[in-house]
Amino acid sequence: MGTARCARCHGALQSRDTQSLQKVWAWLIAGVILFIPANIYPMLLTNTLVEKSESTILGGVVDLVHHHAYGIAAIVFVASILIPLGKFLAIAYLALSVQRRSVINMHQRHKLYDVVEFIGRWSMIDVFVVAILSALVQLNTIASINPGIAAVSFALSVIFTMFSAQSFDARMIWDADRTAT
Repeated sequence: MGTARCARCHGALQSRDTQSLQKVWAWLIAGVILFIPANIYPMLLTNTLVEKSESTILGGVVDLVHHHAYGIAAIVFVASILIPLGKFLAIAYLALSVQRRSVINMHQRHKLYDVVEFIGRWSMIDVFVVAILSALVQLNTIASINPGIAAVSFALSVIFTMFSAQSFDARMIWDADRTAT
C-alpha cells in the first residue's frame, strides 16, 4: 500500500540495504588498491629552466622536513598517509564487526563511523593543493607544476573510500543487539 511512517516524526521509513556490506567491501578494496600507486608514483611534476623533478607524497614530506618546514610536513603526512590508512582500518573494522554480529562497543563503533564520515569531507585537501599549485605556477618555459598520476590515484582512492563509508548502513551496528536478545 503506502510507505511505512515513523510514529514519532512521521518520516518515511527506509528498509536496510541487503547489499550494504558487499558495497562497503568493494569500494574499500578499490580505495586501498588505488592508495598504493598514489604513494608510489609522483604526485607533482615540476619543470624549471634547470631541472625536472618528480615528487611522491612521502618524498614531499621528506623535502619539507629537509627545508625545516616541520609543521607543514606533519600536516601533509597526517592528511595524506595517516588519515587515509586510519579510514581504511576503521571502515574494515566496522564492516567486520557487523559481519560477526558483535554487540561489544556499539556506542564507540557508532562514534567511529561518525568520525569517518566527518573526515571524509576533508580528505580531498591534497588534491586541491595540487590543483591550486598547478594552476598558479605556469610560467611557460621558466617553471611549471603539473599533477602526476598519483594525484588521480589519490583522488579516486579518497572518493572510493567515501563511497565505502556512505554504503555502510550504520543501523547494522544496532541490528546485532536485536539478534542477540
